[in-house]
Amino acid sequence: MLRSLYSGVSGMRSNQTKMDVIGNNIANVNTTAFKAGRAGFQDLFSQTLSNAQSPSATGRGGINPKQVGLGVSVASIDTVMSGGALQPTGRDLDFAIENEGFFIVSQDTAGDIRRLTRDGAFFTDFEGNLVNAEGLRVLGYAPNGAYDDVTIPANDSDYGALTTITIPNSITVGGNELSLETFSIDGTGLVQGIYNDGNVYKLGQLGIAKFKNPGGLEKLGGNTYRETRNSGTTEIGIASQGGFGTIRQGVSEMSNVDLANEFTEMIITSRAYQANSKTISTSDEMLQQLLNLKR
Repeated sequence: MLRSLYSGVSGMRSNQTKMDVIGNNIANVNTTAFKAGRAGFQDLFSQTLSNAQSPSATGRGGINPKQVGLGVSVASIDTVMSGGALQPTGRDLDFAIENEGFFIVSQDTAGDIRRLTRDGAFFTDFEGNLVNAEGLRVLGYAPNGAYDDVTIPANDSDYGALTTITIPNSITVGGNELSLETFSIDGTGLVQGIYNDGNVYKLGQLGIAKFKNPGGLEKLGGNTYRETRNSGTTEIGIASQGGFGTIRQGVSEMSNVDLANEFTEMIITSRAYQANSKTISTSDEMLQQLLNLKR
């Protein structure tokens, strides 16, 4: 009798966890580049009342094992990394990565504390640094001294060549100090500035990262992730090359939460929670009847 009580409790706990995941998905339905979570269940171990027996030599057939399950547990809470719809914004510093890839951002000037994000809503601070909404610096590749090219390493998997993307208000070329008039970032992540001499100078190239198992990344909040032991080796490059996704300018990636699916899962989870609570109340009634036998 007690087994059914504890099975019901495990079912209520597991479905509560699933409801927490669903609630978080619905809360982030309008969060830029949010990736929905998904809870999966697995049965707990079963108590064996009798073992299986093979057919005997006397002609008696085999017997299957008798087992009573002891409830359910949450097997996984994985992140669904499918891409969200692209929403045009018309803003030059809004970007989205179509297909594989993450922007790389850092909390310090040395680029040592790194995070990954699919949220490409960028800004520039008063120093000209390209940053996201939380002020994390966007990382990429630096230009050469003449600002006519950007050096891209053939293979960089340790972040060693990455630096903060900066759009300086003034640069010195050929001994002349030039003032910035306007800048742009194209769909490949190339940052270019037009200075007061009328020439276009290359100021950097956005770097993006990809992983063999992006679902293994750990969420850190603020639309950012970090790599884990199960995400795979980091591969760093630039957009539209070597299997990396394409950067789309002037658009924002929407959340991949499917509200219709979430509401359906909410109904199923709610009914499952009620059913497990009914298991507990019914088991309690049976125990009460057992106690009443002494009267």
